[in-house]
Amino acid sequence: MGSVTEVRIANRTGFCYGVREAIDRAKEAAAAGKSTHTLGQTVHNEGVIRDLNTLGIQNIDSLDDVGAGAAVVIRAHGVRPEVMARAQSRGLDIIDGTCTWVSQEQRELSRLVDEGYTIVLLGTPGHPEVTGLLGFAPDVILVDEEPEWDLIPRRKRMALISQSTQPPWKFAKLAALLTTRSHELKIVNTVCPVTIRRQEDTVELARTVDRMVVVGGRSSANTRELTRLCEMAGTPTVQVEGAAALTDAGAFAGASVVGISGGTSTPIEDLHTVAMRILELAGTPAAATHARELADAALSGAANTARSTSHPELTAAGLAHASSVS
Repeated sequence: MGSVTEVRIANRTGFCYGVREAIDRAKEAAAAGKSTHTLGQTVHNEGVIRDLNTLGIQNIDSLDDVGAGAAVVIRAHGVRPEVMARAQSRGLDIIDGTCTWVSQEQRELSRLVDEGYTIVLLGTPGHPEVTGLLGFAPDVILVDEEPEWDLIPRRKRMALISQSTQPPWKFAKLAALLTTRSHELKIVNTVCPVTIRRQEDTVELARTVDRMVVVGGRSSANTRELTRLCEMAGTPTVQVEGAAALTDAGAFAGASVVGISGGTSTPIEDLHTVAMRILELAGTPAAATHARELADAALSGAANTARSTSHPELTAAGLAHASSVS
């Protein structure tokens, strides 16, 4: 017999705008009968990738994998300018799903290069967004974790810019350090405000519940940061990719209220499914019996209950119910 009586879903969850737009545009192209591909994984979420594959949308690693005329979706992370130029030269139907915030980062980087600054980029090496950004400023000093910061040289004119999903506290700490390394420091805050608000809402929820469950892909940096923040708030936290990973009722022993949040690549439907799973697995008899109704209520209480796609008729089978309650 479980102890959970209620689940709560954090405000402003589900896909962020950039991810949702890229997925929507891919689905629109496929629905129009185009041979549709995404250059790299659209999101760090295996379930979403499988759903896109079900709709005939295939992931490719190189533009050489498709022929002229094929539709190729540029994911929200963006790409290097030479990749875009090559796609155009090959006669591909380019669907640019680059997040507007990432596009702004790209423009800011180009401007800083033109102004002659020594640029420090706070970002994760190998992350697709960072890989794209380096195409606009190949000579930047890329740093991630704090031990690397000591290697940043002193320069007269420096500029700091960030990968959009870096933690705000980390960006601020690096900015403070760089004030001691340069005579002139230009700070361009490109940390995504949606990411910041999601973190704030998640921490606020974590402080009011007995347990937290953070849902997102293993390789999602912003999902890992949500987990870290919940733990810093003092709330026992479990990070999972989806409901199937929740098999141990003991993880919720003694908990009455469980909070749920998800990364920017986690569809709102996944949070609804996880809510149901928690109630069925670890709920009191009454909560387990009414798991669907309680999960629906939790979802309706979230501020951002936008569908994963603005075209629900294009979603893969199995998401119909969750979409209908969002």
